[in-house]
Amino acid sequence: MKFGFSLSGLSPRYYPELAQEAERAGFESVWIPDHLVFPDVLPSTYLYSEDGNAPITSATAVYDPWVLLGAIAATTQTIRLATNVYVLPLRHPIVTARGVLTVDRISHGRITLGIGVGWLKEEFEIVGEDPSNRGARTDEIIPLLRRLWSESVISHQGEYYDFPAVRFEPKAFQQPIPIEIGGTSKAALRRAGALGDGWIELGSKSAAEFSERLGVVQAARVAAGREDSPFTVTAGAASDASVEDVRDSAAIGVDRVIVGPSAPHRRLTKQDYSEVIARFGEEVIPYI
Repeated sequence: MKFGFSLSGLSPRYYPELAQEAERAGFESVWIPDHLVFPDVLPSTYLYSEDGNAPITSATAVYDPWVLLGAIAATTQTIRLATNVYVLPLRHPIVTARGVLTVDRISHGRITLGIGVGWLKEEFEIVGEDPSNRGARTDEIIPLLRRLWSESVISHQGEYYDFPAVRFEPKAFQQPIPIEIGGTSKAALRRAGALGDGWIELGSKSAAEFSERLGVVQAARVAAGREDSPFTVTAGAASDASVEDVRDSAAIGVDRVIVGPSAPHRRLTKQDYSEVIARFGEEVIPYI
């Protein structure tokens, strides 16, 4: 079992220090969220809550994930640097490839690109992107990123992106850079299995629901002939999760749990984050 730590909801000036604490405690990875811009009023269209309300507001502070992960990379040695999740079709694939590649090189190959198609249609419209084809564009972008990171000369003529022969240098230090795909719609599950190096789960209400979704992912892997490729299944865990809770997750097919502090009735502090890191480092991670 791998352990990831979620860095969100706190001033990013603390993130390098917290990542160092997580690294010392035995965490495998740290995870940064992503949004580009919010409309003034968020619609109730969030996919992972019963009332459609997101756990953020339009006033929530957002930061560039590659800048944050670059800062963390410069102050850590072994912990992986990941996004949960980067809204892939919001940007041109060459822009994304450059940001990921930069952190990959700074960190000597510790980047994991966790991606999703996004839930906030207004965010796409604000920057002039079409939300209706974001899934299809994601399917085109993923293999294109892998080519940009590995091939000497790349040209592309696709349905949504088209450019002549280019050189994209340097190549990735890590070959390949893992692309793990989040989401629970049928399309997202099939995409994770057919194109991804992992699936990032969110919102399953029971072990049975999780297993049903994982079955869709695994079937897509088989259909794509990728069942023997490395693949990581990630799910969230409560900040007070026990050794037994983590073992239960492993038993249904989870390879990594991501944890973070929770304080629904007050503002989180740096101490909240440090306490979760310390508890897992002392009470959970050594016993898995």
